[in-house]
Amino acid sequence: MTPKLSLFLCFIFIGFLQSCGTEVQEKKPYNILFIAIDDLRPELGVYGNDIIKTPNLDAIGQAGTIFENHYVQVPTCGASRCSILTGMLPSNREHLKNSAIEKMMADVPEGERPESFVHHLKRNGYYTVGIGKISHSIEGLVYGYEESPVGAKAEMPFSWDEMLFDAGKWGNGWNAFFGYADGSNRQGKKKQVKPYEAGEVSDEGYPDGLSAQLAIKKLRELADKEEPFFMGLGLFKPHLPFTSPKKYWDLYDREDIPLSPSPDIPENIDLSSLQESGEFNQYALGEEKAGLDHQLSDEYARKLKHAYYAAVSYSDALVGKVMDELEVLGLAENTIIVVWGDHGWHLGDQRVWGKHTIFETALRSPLIIKVPGLAARRISSDMPVSSIDLYPTLMELAEVPTNFTLDGQSLVPLIKDGKDENREALAFSYFKNGISMRTDKYRMMKYFREETPTIELYDHLNDPLETKNIANEQPELVEQLLVQLEKGDTGLYTDENN
Repeated sequence: MTPKLSLFLCFIFIGFLQSCGTEVQEKKPYNILFIAIDDLRPELGVYGNDIIKTPNLDAIGQAGTIFENHYVQVPTCGASRCSILTGMLPSNREHLKNSAIEKMMADVPEGERPESFVHHLKRNGYYTVGIGKISHSIEGLVYGYEESPVGAKAEMPFSWDEMLFDAGKWGNGWNAFFGYADGSNRQGKKKQVKPYEAGEVSDEGYPDGLSAQLAIKKLRELADKEEPFFMGLGLFKPHLPFTSPKKYWDLYDREDIPLSPSPDIPENIDLSSLQESGEFNQYALGEEKAGLDHQLSDEYARKLKHAYYAAVSYSDALVGKVMDELEVLGLAENTIIVVWGDHGWHLGDQRVWGKHTIFETALRSPLIIKVPGLAARRISSDMPVSSIDLYPTLMELAEVPTNFTLDGQSLVPLIKDGKDENREALAFSYFKNGISMRTDKYRMMKYFREETPTIELYDHLNDPLETKNIANEQPELVEQLLVQLEKGDTGLYTDENN
């Protein structure tokens, strides 16, 4: 080879390397839009409900990865959010309460370990914005339902560049959270309110509509920023009260809405495994009170389910507005979308109206992750996953290293390949003095209590509605599953944690 040819090829090679380097430098990290929807069961079209109207959430699912069997770690708002934000299983009783994030983060100096995955992203170059309910408190401030937020401390003091909320005519976050269309709220009315409302208002006539507006406005600002962003949008509905503009009620013929397929107490259990629908019964002007000793009338149960469906459709419409803006701004092609329900909700299942049990209905919620450029897929019920898995998943997708322990396991192999040979089909949840374990075929519960039985086992292949505890019929299987359940025993119910 002549010297001139060698020099020529060298220049070509250097130019190639420079070109590749430029492409790498120009590739901006993914933005992340995390949509948390309060009390959302997997009642969406893409989860098999052919009556509910959720076209926008369905569209995200049809383009992303749908996790059919996703389970939260605790079936109450604040504690569930604590687990997903920290990537950790609950390890003491404080982690089971709505105050979990406050106790863990609000008065703690910034340490080497980040307080949340939002904090970790912020430390690694992300501009972080929260809108609505991401942690437990609405404005990200710690104050009581009937207190003023003025002077309140931050719930997650190191996570947010901006924590935003438009309280509108309700005045503050908690008033808005329990708000009605006329600007009143549950606590101001001393609970003399109904658990539902069909408001003759526009989308902006309820607080979630204002949150969606705020998200759209902020996306327009973020589109011009050099650094990637994380936006958390927390929608209230369908949390009680089941309120939404009347046009979403009008989407449904009430007679088409089915009643609960499992309205009776499961066989072979103690009633302490369930709960008396206390949160629901706080709405004193409801036509009927719920209780384990009776079912609500079919008429009222169907009305409540109608209200719930309308509230879900309202949230879906707001998600659609935000997604449309993401497209208009040219952000969709580089933004990861996460849709997460913070837990399920018994709509009369097992005679319960509410969450706060460790049955399937209270623990299973939607999880949809859409990653630009990756194929749509569905992760079947053979592979249960957990909320704690989101932290390592986002870090892997964002190429942000973690040098600390997390209890979750990245979902990226499932998202990319539809399988993960290194993942065990187990998901653990905690509440009611019990540990609940979901496998591909069974749900086992172990209770630390005086009431018996303390072991419950449900066969999801033959009894997906969990209507009969078969633990006494399958002693060998119980022994096998108890060995697996030990993997989820964090010491939560030991004496020193009581």
